[in-house]
Amino acid sequence: MKRLDALDAARFLAFCGMVLVNFRIAAEVAPGMDWASMLIGALEGRAAALFVVLAGIGIGLSRISASLLLRRAAFLFVIGLINMTVFDADILHFYALYFVVGAFFLAASQRGLWLGALGIMILAVIANLFFDYDQGWDWDTLVYTDLWTLPGFLRNALFNGWHPVLPWAAFLLIGMAIGRSKLHTLCIQHRLIMWGFGAAVLALFPQMMTSDTELVAYLGTESIPPGPFYVMAGTGTACIVIGLLLKLWPMIKRTGTAAFLTAPGRQSLTLYMAHILIGMGVLEELGLLGGTLSAPQIALYALLFCSLSSVFSLLWARKFKRGPLEALMRRATEYTRA
Repeated sequence: MKRLDALDAARFLAFCGMVLVNFRIAAEVAPGMDWASMLIGALEGRAAALFVVLAGIGIGLSRISASLLLRRAAFLFVIGLINMTVFDADILHFYALYFVVGAFFLAASQRGLWLGALGIMILAVIANLFFDYDQGWDWDTLVYTDLWTLPGFLRNALFNGWHPVLPWAAFLLIGMAIGRSKLHTLCIQHRLIMWGFGAAVLALFPQMMTSDTELVAYLGTESIPPGPFYVMAGTGTACIVIGLLLKLWPMIKRTGTAAFLTAPGRQSLTLYMAHILIGMGVLEELGLLGGTLSAPQIALYALLFCSLSSVFSLLWARKFKRGPLEALMRRATEYTRA
């Protein structure tokens, strides 16, 4: 199937949302009522969910083998562990675990993928009934106290980390199911927009039906803790963005801005690492971490970083087919015959 450029654009938008959220976390910016706080608050948990759904769509559209997917998982896991020494909220090592789950569903039908996603959400609900979600967390500092012990790492990765397998792997399977659809048709694009809007709206109601504080948190649409209605809301939002971009892509191409969206979308792995090592590194060197910036200031800095990332990616793409880390992953995981 011909590559759908709109999906690359969606990936870049997801990256921009993650940059806004992660820069706020790193800079320890207190939430407020200004435009930037509301924007970042709306993106928390949604941008990353879109990122994972898009990864699933990519797998669904491709003919990737289980062995290659597992090799990519191993590559991302190693890169993610290295990244975690700098930024605890790394998503790459979680991505690797989602890929392991996805490898078992490569031959599944669309129905099987949806049932698999449902099963993961049910397991997440059961896990919350039997285990303490707060274990390991110091919520005042957002530090996971026993992350680098085996029990703590496994608990964080599977149950109560920033993006745990239960239930975040459901996003990947949902994306794989969506990727099996005829995304280039208006019919599917309209369904994504309408069903996504319906799911995002319906997910808001359960939290309104109880006054119990803990129950409200779990029935809500926040990513921490990630309850079933968060997955529903995150999936709905992702479907809206993907559907709209697919539908509006011919119009976007006519504006001449398409390349500024697709080039960085195809280098999202490189840019993800860059926003931590370079973007956050600059903030640290300037002494701007630790709550010294306001939400609007960090938002403007994040948007500037995203703009520069787009320009860099466009210039890089004129000389090279893939981004630096994308090329390294391909070389490390794909075998070539002499």
